Amino acid sequence: MRQRRTIPRGLRRGITLRMVAPNAVTAMALCFGLTGVRYGISGEWERAVLSILFAGVLDGLDGRIARLLRGESRFGAELDSLSDSIAFGVAPALILYLWSLQAMPKFGWIFALAHALSCALRLARFNANIDADEQPHKSAGFLTGVPAPAGAGIAFMPMYLWLVTGEQIFREWYVVAPWAAFTAFLMISSIATYSWSALRLRKRIRLEAIAFAGLLAALLITDPWLTLLVLCAGYVATIPFGILSYARIRHHHSGLAV
Repeated sequence: MRQRRTIPRGLRRGITLRMVAPNAVTAMALCFGLTGVRYGISGEWERAVLSILFAGVLDGLDGRIARLLRGESRFGAELDSLSDSIAFGVAPALILYLWSLQAMPKFGWIFALAHALSCALRLARFNANIDADEQPHKSAGFLTGVPAPAGAGIAFMPMYLWLVTGEQIFREWYVVAPWAAFTAFLMISSIATYSWSALRLRKRIRLEAIAFAGLLAALLITDPWLTLLVLCAGYVATIPFGILSYARIRHHHSGLAV
């Protein structure tokens, strides 16, 4: 959850001491994203992807820290958008280009640009609607399109497959390019996707959820690439269900209005 999502109107634009911590975490996420590019240039692909993933973890923490310290600010919102655009748009695009797309005749760079551009446009759309009174997806507990960190993780799925299997076909541009275009579409689209904040666990399964989180952490350490592949595939599989769920909610509300 990002700190910009809870910024009330008229908030002060300056930076107080309590605003330093969440903004420092956002800056760290930005630096991890750029570090991923550095590792991509040197061909250290595992470290490159891990750097983007660490950026995603930090991106999920900055908003919570800001709310905990009551350190939300317009400055933090702008910094968060810039950080997301670079860490989850520009950096993954460059890594994918260096890893695979540069072998594509003529148009490899275009597919890399599509990812970066779609990420930037998604964030611009989000910022433009941040103070809008009417946001149908948000009011129903959904997001509009795939969020930037998830988009970066999904874009790396061919690389996860390559790291898990060692098969060169997953690195070929004719596999990576269509997948990059699909990921770009998911980020820029207006489809309804599930929001973590909207998930509510039943009381009887909360202990099971805690156990699952612990086991998931162990799996990420034991076999990170296979675990990430399964997680991303599972997330992609939920997208059609999110679309159907939102359609049912919208149909229900329209029926009540009538």
